[in-house]
Amino acid sequence: MVWIPAILTKLCPKDVTKRATQCFFLNILYCLQVVACCLLSVVSITEAQVPANVLPENVLVVGQIAEPKSMDPHAATALNDFRILMNIYDGLVRYKPGTLDVEPALAKAWSISEEGTHYTFTLRQGIKFHDGTEFTADAVKFNFERLLDESHPYHKTGPFPLAFFFSAVEKVIVKSRYSVEFVLKEPFAPFLSNLAYPTGLIVSPTSVKKYGKAFGRHPAGTGAFKFAEWQSHRKVVITKNPSYWDGAPALEAVIYRPITDANTRVAEMLSGGIDLMVEVPPDNLAMFNKAKDLKVYEQTGPHVWFLILNTKHGPFADKRMRQAVNYAINKQALINNVLQGTAIVAAGPTPPVFTWAYNKALQPYPYAPDKARKLIKAAGYKGEKLTFYVTEGGSGMLEPIAMGTAIQADLAKVGLKVTIESYEWNTFLGKVNQGLGEQVDMAEMAWMINDPDTLPYLALRTAAWPEKGGFNSGYYSNPEVDALLKEARKTTDQEQRGQLYRKMQAIVHEDAPWAFIAHWQQNAVAHQSVKGFQLQPSFFLLLKDVQKQH
Repeated sequence: MVWIPAILTKLCPKDVTKRATQCFFLNILYCLQVVACCLLSVVSITEAQVPANVLPENVLVVGQIAEPKSMDPHAATALNDFRILMNIYDGLVRYKPGTLDVEPALAKAWSISEEGTHYTFTLRQGIKFHDGTEFTADAVKFNFERLLDESHPYHKTGPFPLAFFFSAVEKVIVKSRYSVEFVLKEPFAPFLSNLAYPTGLIVSPTSVKKYGKAFGRHPAGTGAFKFAEWQSHRKVVITKNPSYWDGAPALEAVIYRPITDANTRVAEMLSGGIDLMVEVPPDNLAMFNKAKDLKVYEQTGPHVWFLILNTKHGPFADKRMRQAVNYAINKQALINNVLQGTAIVAAGPTPPVFTWAYNKALQPYPYAPDKARKLIKAAGYKGEKLTFYVTEGGSGMLEPIAMGTAIQADLAKVGLKVTIESYEWNTFLGKVNQGLGEQVDMAEMAWMINDPDTLPYLALRTAAWPEKGGFNSGYYSNPEVDALLKEARKTTDQEQRGQLYRKMQAIVHEDAPWAFIAHWQQNAVAHQSVKGFQLQPSFFLLLKDVQKQH
């Protein structure tokens, strides 16, 4: 029923009234159309299917390689998640742009005691979390006690797989409202670098208390962008934080679209469905380099691509079998044919970008199938089926299906019967991170790291077996490696640390708990409308200074 002013019905003939009624309806419909258009323009900021080139100005659409797992930085482990989190949160310190050197962030200064076990941070004042609560020393204490103290009331909102990063912390002391002290059990050289890593990002205690285990779907930090929404398998949206302590970002919003299929990501990039994509398939780099409206970015970073071998169960419990796998894989052919020259062959677990710690004397296992066959025969392999976990995509995994298939073919040439089982990234991580067990012999894996300590400490120590909370999914154990890693963490002199890491690499190279495959040169491609973007050696995606100009 539509209301018409009484004066109109009294003074006007019926046909005039009828026409007025029709006009009234038309005006209502017009208004509804206007409202709908306005709503659509707002929705378009968060609508994944809208082409990037027709979105409101300064809204960036990023093509991610997978669905994120959590927006809680203490629970997240994958670079795919970190690329979002680094824009929502801050840590006490951060990496200087273009380096892995540490600079102030939420802490404006710090001091270290002479014995290297007391770190005192002076915090910036007047900073607020996205939920409106104040950032203080109490918030810092809450964060690290939640992460490390199993008796903390909010430790149960985990699990926190990378709490290892701060295992040296004995306690956190609030000195004043804006001063906090970390007391370490012993000197710990990577401490500041680890604070700059996503596991060291500071979350809002109030929001953790409000959402509990669901905090990962309702994140609140102090970063340049605020969380807006997460539609599973469609998009994550973050919006500008106009009161950001380090200056408001230029972008109004960022939409992260999970596009697991590489060919689909490429098609979306070419059609304008996304503005920026990371981890460009090697086959497409030449095409993108020739495109006038696109720009390719490349940079060497601390990346390792390897195969985890089950050193506890099955044929790979014999070192000769593990060495045979390293000799059997034609790694240079993988790099030339699958990765199109975008990587170098790996000799061990440490990327050469850490020049002070890298063992230059180590040579990669050469392609030597005859030697592999002799080792396999000597080990007494009797044709048992070998199960090989391969992922369909994921952070730093490059071309996992193609690489897995090529590796399977190389191993078949030396008589190893390998069966591939492939999984979506998060499913894959769930299976691999719990340990390979008795039924799985090998699995692909890749890490991007911030310090030469990170990967071996979390994935090669005996104390890092999965049931002990680590990522040593192949159950490798060597007491000498354990001792070297422990000593390197306590040594603050970089040259001494480097010597210890070089010894560790030589032992691991000989033991071959992994098949060492490649160090990747990271890349990205963006439309020419994207300004101010640069790749980081940390592999993080930092978007505060990025602009999008139509």
